[in-house]
Amino acid sequence: MPMNIQKIQTFQSTFRCCTSWFISKLSTQSLGMGSLLCNTIPGLMKNQKHLCHNYPESMIILRNGLKMGVRECQNQFHKHRWNCSMLDQNSYFLGKFLLKGTRETAFLYSISSAGIAYSLIRSCSRGEMKGCACDPRKINGKVDIDYTGQLFTWAGCSDNIDFGCKFSRIFIDAKEKLQRDGRALMNIHNNKVGRKAVKKAVKLECKCHGMSGSCNIRTCWRSMNNFAVIGKYLKTKYDNGYPIMINQDGSSLIAKRDTRKQPKMSDLVYLEDSPSFCQQNLHAGSMGTAGRPCKKTSLGPDGCLLLCCGRGYDTRLVMKIYKCHCKFQWCCKVRCKECRKWTEEYFCKGEPKLEWNSIQHYVNY
Repeated sequence: MPMNIQKIQTFQSTFRCCTSWFISKLSTQSLGMGSLLCNTIPGLMKNQKHLCHNYPESMIILRNGLKMGVRECQNQFHKHRWNCSMLDQNSYFLGKFLLKGTRETAFLYSISSAGIAYSLIRSCSRGEMKGCACDPRKINGKVDIDYTGQLFTWAGCSDNIDFGCKFSRIFIDAKEKLQRDGRALMNIHNNKVGRKAVKKAVKLECKCHGMSGSCNIRTCWRSMNNFAVIGKYLKTKYDNGYPIMINQDGSSLIAKRDTRKQPKMSDLVYLEDSPSFCQQNLHAGSMGTAGRPCKKTSLGPDGCLLLCCGRGYDTRLVMKIYKCHCKFQWCCKVRCKECRKWTEEYFCKGEPKLEWNSIQHYVNY
């Protein structure tokens, strides 16, 4: 690929991510500037500026949502070769990473979209955002039917799912809709998967009223599940992601020829195969696995065999200090002794260093 084209694509990818990345790095003090901050955030589109001015407090909510998405990404992948550690790098390397349309970037876009929507929904219910409150359609006193066919009455404050998802869609998809290329279509699709995951995580919470605990009257409200549930759901979508390509006129996504069926709107899609993530390569979004702790007997992704990429592992003796021989003393304390135990821990070896003779042979060759 010509160098100038590659630089342009890297800039476009960084431009796509830099607004959200910049917001995620903002301090609480700068976010307290309100609507004045909207003119200082680089790369905001017209729709994004409009939302920022109308809801100036939303920037801190967006920041919290992005951070929530990063934490959950690291939680879901902490055992894997790719563990979301790239998200702690600067915007240049993040832009280089997002330039690749891999399964990992697909997950990253979906979890970021979900985190923003989730944070907005919760903030609405808590009254932290002006112009947004509880779901106006779930009117207190209105009778409804649940999925089992039982009657209940709406009460309390139901989470405003539609507002959070709509806000997230307008803000996150703003730049992608201007690009009109394969990556934009991929990103928009995966952003939508993240919002669908949020809607799927809605649960109905109820409380019974009546004599002696009888459930003659039941009041219910709609609330969000724990965000870890959304992260786990999107992780399964990552595991079953679909390789896709762009149709001839570049207007839509289609499955690759060797794929049996078309991906659904709830499936994560990606354009490129992922690297191994065994070696450090910041341009490819890989921090490598050298020095990572592993489990000697595990056959999963955290096992030394897979995580260390066949390079082997080092064994270290580590002293563990823990509480033991705990006894209850009247009244009302628990006193414990401090015990010590030597345990073995395992860490992936780094890349083997070439001997001078091998280097000389390589140069001569």
